[in-house]
Amino acid sequence: MGVRLVVVDDHRLLAEALASALRLRGHRVLAAAAPAAGAADLVLNRAPEVCLFGTAAPAEPGAFDTVARIKRERPAVAVVVLGPVPDPRGIAAAFAAGASGYVRHDERIEGVERAMAKARTGEVAVAQQLLQGAFAELLNPARQPDDEGARLLEMLTPREVEVLVRVAEGEDTRVIAAGMRIAPSTARTHVQRVLMKLGVGSRLEAAALAARTGLLERAVEDPAR
Repeated sequence: MGVRLVVVDDHRLLAEALASALRLRGHRVLAAAAPAAGAADLVLNRAPEVCLFGTAAPAEPGAFDTVARIKRERPAVAVVVLGPVPDPRGIAAAFAAGASGYVRHDERIEGVERAMAKARTGEVAVAQQLLQGAFAELLNPARQPDDEGARLLEMLTPREVEVLVRVAEGEDTRVIAAGMRIAPSTARTHVQRVLMKLGVGSRLEAAALAARTGLLERAVEDPAR
């Protein structure tokens, strides 16, 4: 039986792509929206069984205030967080706010469905390896994680960063070209270079990688890159 759900993410392209994939697999998606900041009102109005809540920065202060409000006002709604590989603070904050599960942004659609099904029945939905990684970091606080977002950002030129941001916002080649005042063929070349440097095969994969690693947030914070 399909799950009745709402999908929210700070990146609209990811929310809509995930919603489309889940609809094709028989689930009833009541809404797909961005930004995640507006999720609480949406969920309170639609009353889904499950809310998929995407965030690129789970360790940021207040990242799960929306989740806490949903659980406070609609405790029957199960919230499954979609995010990057979390540090201990991130995964702890998600569950402290009332989340029923935590799934990596790059998890296969089958993994997302399993998490939804578990959360709907009241089970905790989190991969064992995520918990192991979080506890390992707690036991070894001196270990510094690889800052993948910063590393990837260094690989891109300022022009390519702008292209990636536009790709993540769902712009096609024609719109990218018009917005950057370049020829469509040049825009297409920039997009292909971005995909090649990031090691991905599609625009959706590039957007997902950028969201998972926090690359887009870094680009916005440092537009002169």
